Amino acid sequence: MSNTEKSTLMMREPADVRHQAALWLIELSEDRANADLRRRWQHWHDAAPEHRAAWAKLEAFGAGLKQVPAALAHATLAPRKSRRLAIKRLALLLAGGGATLLAVNHRELPILLASERTAPGQRRQLTLHDGSYVDLNADSALDIHFDAFERRLILRRGEIHVTTAVDPAGRPFFVDTPQGRAQALGTRFTVRTLADGTHSHVAVYQGRVALRPRSANDDARVLATGQQADFSVHAVSTVSASHGTDLAWMHGMLVVEDMPLPAFITEFARLSGQPLDCSPALAALKVSGSYPLGDPPAVLGMLVRTLPIRVETRQRWWGRTRHEILPA
Repeated sequence: MSNTEKSTLMMREPADVRHQAALWLIELSEDRANADLRRRWQHWHDAAPEHRAAWAKLEAFGAGLKQVPAALAHATLAPRKSRRLAIKRLALLLAGGGATLLAVNHRELPILLASERTAPGQRRQLTLHDGSYVDLNADSALDIHFDAFERRLILRRGEIHVTTAVDPAGRPFFVDTPQGRAQALGTRFTVRTLADGTHSHVAVYQGRVALRPRSANDDARVLATGQQADFSVHAVSTVSASHGTDLAWMHGMLVVEDMPLPAFITEFARLSGQPLDCSPALAALKVSGSYPLGDPPAVLGMLVRTLPIRVETRQRWWGRTRHEILPA
């Protein structure tokens, strides 16, 4: 980042001293050997008592701040625009106070700083530099790292559908998750991190994918067209047939068969972006069918007409409504 860009970031919110302190902390963590940067920080630090107080407050939470350089390390792999956005996100997190930072699990920081993110109810398609396509499902976080030796996606959370392009340089194409790595072998496939946090899921729709759990010592397991499997840090599960209906989210639909109602409501809320809660007492009810993600009122109306349930709507103070599904 140039001195001009740094100065712009510092002056964007001059009234927010905590924000300024957080930005200085990030810049110093990133470039510890820069004497000029250190001199300019010292000038800012000594310029006003509120500057010194804000800096002392950040330093008081030193244990939590040890996470900052590691989080920045992956942010520097992003393009300049995305990297600046990542730095600002982390600055806002730090400026919120030490308690806010310490409340964030170290595994959540890479998700917060991911260069490509979707909110609940949002889906996007990306065209990568090599001509490959990546569709991001709702509530997903992804980093992209291409260099002279490899093409690598890092799925921090959520689900992606990948259509790989032939690379003239012959670079391998990887998708990394917390559990391990999937290598595309001329392929169209999906990768999803599962809600339990211990497994990832891969389904292959064209070509082949090699799965390699992070801690496994044996050879990679290769999935062929029409196959799917979960994998943990240690092993790949039993391979089974993939289902084309699992790609319905790409067309704005959720297709399920005999899914317990609370699980359906949780998934529909995530994919549609509509805040929904469901009573655990309704777990015995099962849902099947195709449901449009873009029309939550119609879906709720359909459920009320076919199941012994009722929907209560609660208005939140900031104006958004939340629906709760209860026994009739």
